[in-house]
Amino acid sequence: MQRRDAVLRAMEGHPISQRRACVLIGVDPKTVRRERPPDNPEIRLEMNKIAEKRRRFGCRRIGVLLERVGMTMNEKKLHRIYREEGLSVRRRRGRKRARGSRTPMPVPLCPNQRWSLDFLSDTFGACRKFRILAVNDDCCRENLCLVPDTSISGARVARELDALVRIYGKPACIVSDNGTEFTSKAILKWANDNKVEWHYIDPGKPQQNGYIESFNGSLRDECLNEEIFDSLADARRTLALWRYDYNNVRPHSSLGNKTPAEARRALELLDGTAPGALATPETDDYQNQGLSL
Repeated sequence: MQRRDAVLRAMEGHPISQRRACVLIGVDPKTVRRERPPDNPEIRLEMNKIAEKRRRFGCRRIGVLLERVGMTMNEKKLHRIYREEGLSVRRRRGRKRARGSRTPMPVPLCPNQRWSLDFLSDTFGACRKFRILAVNDDCCRENLCLVPDTSISGARVARELDALVRIYGKPACIVSDNGTEFTSKAILKWANDNKVEWHYIDPGKPQQNGYIESFNGSLRDECLNEEIFDSLADARRTLALWRYDYNNVRPHSSLGNKTPAEARRALELLDGTAPGALATPETDDYQNQGLSL
């Protein structure tokens, strides 16, 4: 450190170069090399402004836009400054995923506070596949619809949601995975028009949407694996009967062995002011009312 300071004092007091001062004092020039200010600061500033607006533009396109404002330079210098500013564009891998809402996911304390959506698949006939859209209310565990069809697009999902809103009212939040149907323009437009917060779970983490995953397991175990469907009409009829039984007859352990329909009626009688014991059975208030496990 003392030798480095001596080199700097020698350069300040005498008109000698850095290299000459290092040789006289016996210091490696690398230890006292002065940091040069970046060259062409106005070009760097303009380049960063362009990159902020056009994040996917590379070096050549930025160079063209710089030429339009009178900043011309050779290709090698342009590429050097581009790299020094850290503007290199990374290649995207995989498809684009919708961002969804950034607000915290609400805890389901009352009906229509949070819905969950997911798809299941099965076969009928000569191994012809069909899909099932499932929509659940996370608070009372009620299945709102089971829609089987050979093809279900994002526009179809939006239409089914419109029908459910007319029957049950508008949800405050909807949770789903990043499937192409749920990230389509039709769904993004529906969520924006209806002012509904849409939350997308992280890829590969179905536990973040555990309510619908639990329902999918019950549907698969109690219905899909037990039935052989002859046609799409047969599948629709069977699923409708199973859905009625699930909502009105089948006891649910997380609801104190009550049915989802009974749980919804109990919460509606309380005018939406009940605590969330149906979603979190450990709450003491609901244990006194017999609605916990």
